[in-house]
Amino acid sequence: MKRIITAAAIGLTCLGGAAGARAPQASAADVIKGRQGAMMLSGVAMASIKGAIDAGQPLASQRFATRSLSRWAHAVPGMFPAGSGPEAGVQTNARAEIWTDRAGFEAKAADYAAAADRLAELATGEDAAAFGVQWTAVRATCQACHDAYKAQ
Repeated sequence: MKRIITAAAIGLTCLGGAAGARAPQASAADVIKGRQGAMMLSGVAMASIKGAIDAGQPLASQRFATRSLSRWAHAVPGMFPAGSGPEAGVQTNARAEIWTDRAGFEAKAADYAAAADRLAELATGEDAAAFGVQWTAVRATCQACHDAYKAQ
């Protein structure tokens, strides 16, 4: 019994030390560069998906692209933490309203995520017409957010 208690105490001590360890924090400049790169990649994914739609490719060929887009859509709000705006000293097209109207920004991001989720869901089926309509809906949610929160 004493061995079990000793082992448990050692284990808890080790876990406590691991929990106290911190990963290095990304700088605001790193966050901005990361989100800019991801925004570009989402644009590439959207163009690729549109090309597949126009070419009549099987929807299954777009599963990876649509799942990737969906995951990015859910990550968008987290890519705009406080301090990662123009004050960071890195060129960014993010408008201050992202932070001053956070609720509005997060609502638009949620619309984008929901639309992207539906596109990914449709990529597992066979309804090419619905998939094409949903691509247009995803594009509209992208544009709505850019219109409100991206400097031109």
